[in-house]
Amino acid sequence: MSVQKQSKLNQLSLEQHLKNYFGYDSFRPGQKQIIETALQQKDLLIVMPTGGGKSLCFQLPALLKPGLTIVVSPLISLMQDQVESLQDNGIAATFLNSTLGLNETRKRETDIMQGKIKLLYVAPERLLSDKFLPFLELINAQQGISTFAIDEAHCVSEWGHDFRPEYRQLQMLRETYPYVPMMALTATATKRVREDIIAQLNLQNPYIHIASFFRSNLYYEVRQKTNAKNTFAETLQIIRTVGGSGIVYCNSRKRVDEIAYKLRQNNVSALPYHAGMSDEDRTINQTKFIRDDVDIIVATVAFGMGINKPDVRFVIHYDLPKNIEGYYQETGRSGRDGEP
Repeated sequence: MSVQKQSKLNQLSLEQHLKNYFGYDSFRPGQKQIIETALQQKDLLIVMPTGGGKSLCFQLPALLKPGLTIVVSPLISLMQDQVESLQDNGIAATFLNSTLGLNETRKRETDIMQGKIKLLYVAPERLLSDKFLPFLELINAQQGISTFAIDEAHCVSEWGHDFRPEYRQLQMLRETYPYVPMMALTATATKRVREDIIAQLNLQNPYIHIASFFRSNLYYEVRQKTNAKNTFAETLQIIRTVGGSGIVYCNSRKRVDEIAYKLRQNNVSALPYHAGMSDEDRTINQTKFIRDDVDIIVATVAFGMGINKPDVRFVIHYDLPKNIEGYYQETGRSGRDGEP
């Protein structure tokens, strides 16, 4: 860390930086210790519930350390959502993905090389591509890479509920950049998955933070399904009674389209979201949901990781979830504003 940057840290407390950059008066439990550790150039494994403030744990250090923080994110919708939120706070963040045209991609790469960007969001398959790796070397040589933040790190583990083979290749980062600290973050990780994350990413004596997963504002209820007609009627009743924004999860694309259509037929503003739709259509529907243009998103598990909408009032699983980890992650999208 440079002398200039160190003096900046000494002049202002972390709480003051938090207020200046993000507008918060205080840290959530565990955040300050995590950030202090990150500023000491150590590897970290952060297991924190959905809505618990994981992103801040790498975003604030990124603004206080020299160089570029590279955030590995598995979904286009996730990186776009987080970058938009950061830019709304006046923070120099950007993403590179397949939705960008050639001219826009080159413009963003130029901004990165000129040191105008502090956080770069990128998918693992792009980060490790033959075209991108030389660019990564140029970034490191010119301004330095301050941290690799691996979001949704459970994707690295075959024992997790959402294994993605491309995440396994991220161990190349440790081989190529052994002195760049790595922060792995997830909302769901059993002991076996945690051990696998540490091994696969080759984290060196990492600081491990496991937060409490109890959220007092969430209420869980299981209802027995009788037949398709009654199930839809109950879903409609819940949506009308609770009100506000909600997510309805279904196990198949066909069911998603069917339920979204039936809700609209019953004067409920609802849109579908699943992997069978084009990237453009998914992004449009997600944006409408985030901005309250529609009340309900009906989705498969393709809609999930990192969706930053604090005022989701309910999550309904129309079908049985695939596993308990996925169920926790999906239900955790509700009540992130702390309200019931």
